[in-house]
Amino acid sequence: MFNSVKQLNKRRESLVEARKKVQRRIIVCAGTACVAGGAFDIYDALVEQGREAGLDLEVELEDCHGEHAKASPDYISHSGCHGFCQVGPLIHITPEDILYCGVRVRDVPKIIGQTLVKGEVIEKLLFKDPETKNRLKGREDIPFYNKQHRVALESCGVIDPESLDDYLAHGGYEALSKAVFEMSPEAVVEEVEKSGLRGRGGGGFPTGRKWKSAIRAVAENGGPCYVLCNGDEGDPGAFMDRSIMEGDPFKVIEGMTIGAFALGSSEGFIYVRHEYPLAVKRLENAIEVARNNGLLGDNILGSGLSFDVKIVRGGGAFVCGESSALMQSVEGRVGEPRPKYIHSTERGLYDKPSVLNNVETWVCIPPILDKGSSWFASMGTDRSKGTKAFSLVGKVNNTGLVEVPMGATMREIIYDIGGGILKGKKFKAVQTGGPSGGCLPESKLDLPVDFDTLVENNSMMGSGGMIVMDERNCMVDVAKYFVNFLINESCGKCVPCREGLVQLHEILQNICDGNGHEDDIERLRTLSHTVKVGSLCALGQTAPNPVLSTLEHFEDEYWAHIRDKKCPGGVCKALITYSVNEKCNGCTLCVKACPVNAITGEKKKMHHIDADKCTRCGACESVCNQDAITVE
Repeated sequence: MFNSVKQLNKRRESLVEARKKVQRRIIVCAGTACVAGGAFDIYDALVEQGREAGLDLEVELEDCHGEHAKASPDYISHSGCHGFCQVGPLIHITPEDILYCGVRVRDVPKIIGQTLVKGEVIEKLLFKDPETKNRLKGREDIPFYNKQHRVALESCGVIDPESLDDYLAHGGYEALSKAVFEMSPEAVVEEVEKSGLRGRGGGGFPTGRKWKSAIRAVAENGGPCYVLCNGDEGDPGAFMDRSIMEGDPFKVIEGMTIGAFALGSSEGFIYVRHEYPLAVKRLENAIEVARNNGLLGDNILGSGLSFDVKIVRGGGAFVCGESSALMQSVEGRVGEPRPKYIHSTERGLYDKPSVLNNVETWVCIPPILDKGSSWFASMGTDRSKGTKAFSLVGKVNNTGLVEVPMGATMREIIYDIGGGILKGKKFKAVQTGGPSGGCLPESKLDLPVDFDTLVENNSMMGSGGMIVMDERNCMVDVAKYFVNFLINESCGKCVPCREGLVQLHEILQNICDGNGHEDDIERLRTLSHTVKVGSLCALGQTAPNPVLSTLEHFEDEYWAHIRDKKCPGGVCKALITYSVNEKCNGCTLCVKACPVNAITGEKKKMHHIDADKCTRCGACESVCNQDAITVE
C-alpha cells in the first residue's frame, strides 16, 4: 500500500535497481492472437524446460530482488500484443534484440539449447522478408517495427500487463504523481489542450475542449462529473483498443485517474465489449491491484484525491460505441442514442456532466504530462497532433497493429510497414474508419492520414481500422457487406437508418445478383443522402459512406454489374464462372477440394470444371498453387 508519493518512488527505485541485474529478458507475446496460437503453453514450456536445463530463470522481479537478486538472472514474462500478429506467436529476447516468429511448443528445446544456453540465433525462426527473402534478426531490422513511432502502444509487448511492479519500473504512475503533487487541475487541463490531443475514438473532438466543457457544466449546474472509457470497439478488423487494454491496463487506469483529478471526478467506468474476455481479465486485475496499493480508492497516494473505477461489459451492440448510447447501456437501459443537441459533457451518464474518451485517448494522457505538451504537439500535422494506432488488415503481407505520426501517408503504412499487397496482386482500395468509412483508390495512396484530410476525401479516421483490398475484391460487394453489417447493428430508433439501410442493401443485392437497373445508381445516391441527413446519430449519418465512396471511385464496377452482367472482381456468384486454364499440371488438388465433384480429369493432365455443377465457392482457386483457375 502506497500512502505517499515518497513510498511509491522508493518502490520504483528498488525495482529499477533489481532490473539492472537482469542480463536477459525473454518476453512471450500474450496478446489475443498469440494466445490463440498457444502462447501460454509456450511460456509454461520455457519455464519448465529452462529450469530443467539449469537456467537461472526468474518469473517475477519484485523489490526484494534489489537486495537479494542473483548475479545474472534471465527474466521471463508475458506481455501484451507485440503488434506483428501476422507471424505470431512471438518471443522477443532482449537486449540481443532477437525476435522469433511463428513459435510452437516443439521449438522450445531449440530456443533453450541454442539461444538461451549457447547464445546462438535460430535462423529459421527469424522473420523472413517477403520481398528479399532475407531473415531479419530483430525489431530494429524489420520494417514493420522500425518505421513506426509508438506512443499509445509504447509499452504493449514490453511490460507484463499483470504486474504493477513492471509498470512502475517502466515509469508507471510518474505522470499521476506529477499531476496531483506538482500541478493544479486547471494546469492539467491546459497541458492536455496545448498538446492538441483529439479523441482517438473516431470523432476527433479536441480532448482539452471537451474537458473544459464538462468543468463549466459542473460549475453551472452542479456535479458529480463522471469519467468514462470507451472500450466498445466493434469495427470489423479493428483491435487497437483491445490490444491496449490487454497489454497496458495500468496506463488506461492512470490516464483516467489523471482525468478524474483534472475534472474533479470520483467515479469512473470502463465499458468493454463482451467479446474481449482477456481485456476484461487484465483490467479487473489492474483495478484490484491498483486499489490494494492505494492507487485507486480513497485518498490516492495521500493526495486527497478519491477515485475508483468499475468495469461494465457491453453486450456487443455496435451502436453502443456512440457516446449517449454507451451511457444508457452503462445505466442498464437499452443502448439507443439521444439527439445531438444534448451534450454528454452537460447531461451524460445519469444526466450529469460526463467525459467519455476512448482507450487510446486515455493512454496518451500520462506521456503528455510526463514529457510535456510540446513534445506531443511536435508530432503529426497542424490540426492532428501526435500519433495514431491502426489495425492493418486485409490483402497486405504484414497484418497487425501499427502506430505512426499523424500525417503519414497510406502508401507508407501499406507498403513500407505493411510490406505491400499479398501474392503480388494489384492494390485496389483501402477502407478506413470502420464500416462507416470510405473506400479510397490507388490515386489516394499518397494522402496524409489525419482527421481532416480523410474527411475531405469522403472517408474518416474512425477508431483506426484500415482494411486493404486487391484486384480480387468487388467494390459493390464490399459496399453491400458493410451496409448489411450496419443493418444488423442499427438500434432501429430512427426511420432513415432503420428503413433506409434495408433499402440500400436490397438495391446492392439486386446489382450483385445481376438484376440491377440503370436507374439504381441514382437511387443509391439519393437514398444515401436521405439516410445521412435524416439519421439521429453518427451510425446512420455515416452508414452510406461505403456506398458513396465506392460510387465515387469505382462507378465503372457498378455499371459492369448492371450493363455487362459481369463482376470485375470475380466475387459475385451470379455473374462469374470458374474454368481451368492451360497452367493446370493435373495435380488433382482442386478435385479433392471441390465439395460438389464438379471437377474431373486425370492425374498430370488438364482438368475440367462442369459449369452446371459448380457452385462457385472458390475452393478450387484457394488450393491451386499453379494459378490454373480462371474466374471471369
